[in-house]
Formats: sequence, C-alpha cells, structure tokens
Amino acid sequence: MESIWPSELLIKMEYTKITCLLAPDNELARELLIAELGNAGFESFVETDDNVEAYIPSAGFSPEILTSDNLQKNEFIRFTYSAEVIADQNWNEVWEKNYFEPLLIDDTCVIRAPFHDNYPTAAYEIIINPRMAFGTGNHETTHLMITAILELDLSNKKVLDMGCGSGILSILSSMKGASEITAIDIDEWSYNNTIENAELNNIMNINAQFGDAGLLTEMSFDVILANIQRNILLQDMEAYKNVLKQGGELIMSGFYTADLPVIEEKAVSLGMKLISSGERSDWCAVRFCN
Repeated sequence: MESIWPSELLIKMEYTKITCLLAPDNELARELLIAELGNAGFESFVETDDNVEAYIPSAGFSPEILTSDNLQKNEFIRFTYSAEVIADQNWNEVWEKNYFEPLLIDDTCVIRAPFHDNYPTAAYEIIINPRMAFGTGNHETTHLMITAILELDLSNKKVLDMGCGSGILSILSSMKGASEITAIDIDEWSYNNTIENAELNNIMNINAQFGDAGLLTEMSFDVILANIQRNILLQDMEAYKNVLKQGGELIMSGFYTADLPVIEEKAVSLGMKLISSGERSDWCAVRFCN
C-alpha cells in the first residue's frame, strides 16, 4: 500500500516507550492501567498478546510517574515494566504498523486514517491523523460518545467539546449539522491535532482553543460533550452547567459504570436531570438535560 502524506502532517518527536507486563493480565487490569497512564501523560497505547506498550514524550517522562498512588495502591493493577527511548521518527508510520484499522460504528460512521485505502462506506466518514492524541474511536469511551452523537439532531446547534483530543467528536458534530463547535484541550498536541484533523475533513466551523474549563466565560452552548476522566468531570461539571442553555444536553464519558452514581449525584445537585446512560466493557456514558 502506498501512502501519500502532506508534509505538515509528518510527525517527528522523541518518545519514551514503556512495556508493561501485568500479573494477573486481564481485560480489567489493562483498562485500568491504560486509564491511569493516560491521566499521567502517556499519549498512545498498543496492546499485544503479552503486554501493554505505552508512549509518552520523553520530555514528560520520569520513573516517578509509575510509582504514583493511583497505580501502586490499586489492587487490580500489578505490573513490571521496562523503558526505552524511541528516536525521532514518523509517528504516522508507527500508527500504521501498530494496527490502527478502519473502525465502523453502528454501521453509520467510519473512522480511518489517511493511509487507509480499504475501508467500509458509511453515512459519515471521518479521517483521523492520530498524532499520538487520544481519540481514534477504538477506545470504549470514544465509541460511546460517537454512538450518542449519532442519535442527536445537531442542526444549527452550538456545541462544546471539552477534552477534544484528536477532534473526532467535534468533526462528527459538524457533520451532524452543528453550526459552531468550540473544542478545548489542555494538551497542546491535542489542540494542534484537532486543528489538523478539521482541515483533513474540510471542516471549517471548529474553533479550537488551548486551555481548560477556565476558558468557559461568556459562552453558551446547546450541547456539551466531555470525554474526560472522572475527577475532572466532577471538578468542572458546574462550569459546564453554567454555559449550558436551558434545555441543553450534557453528554459525558471517560469513567467506569461503577462511578455513575457519584456522577449522577453531582449533576442532580446542579439541577440537571438524567436522560439516559450506556455502557461498553465497564465504561460508561451518560446524558443529562439542563
């Protein structure tokens, strides 16, 4: 297969790879490990039959990351690891070799990379250049969020995408008819990746911003999307509520089904009502109405 890449999308950066051997090694342990490493700054993961590989920019890596309380005190996560520095290289090619396959969701939305030349047809086709950012659709929470968006009528709606990652949810929102999307991420790579992927998909109505919920002033939205880990959702939910129009919807994922009660309790305390929830492999997504 021949892949032709625009020069500005060729990514080179030095990364550190850690290879984790879990004991016991099971689906729950892998999901918990990946979630905690993601919170610690690791940007990409490859699961093999024997281990989990995690990648982080070398400038942001220190062994202390792997001795945090969240990792060491979690009874479900037991692992040993080895680390190696991966020299500057074209990370698009790394993703291609590491099995980023086209993904079809609900027979309606296909997610692919620019290097794919064999993929299913669907009503919505999203091209994602991963750039080591979270959000190729393969993670359970992204899958849940996409399913939720596919069920919405976003015609002429203003949408906020918090923790936008690769921009995949913003892009689909635009394809679903949203008039304007504000995409915010605290990670600079994700911010840049959202801009690039919007251009790849010829989407012109995404306003990407670099920052956190502190940017949410003098704004209002019909729909807010937030695929972020539990503690950030609980911390920032009031900020989301304050910029959500009356009758608007808040759709969130990034947490486990077991965390739904505390998420719902917080939302109800802010005056929002539960519309629905869904789960996929112990991960949860939820919809609230303001």
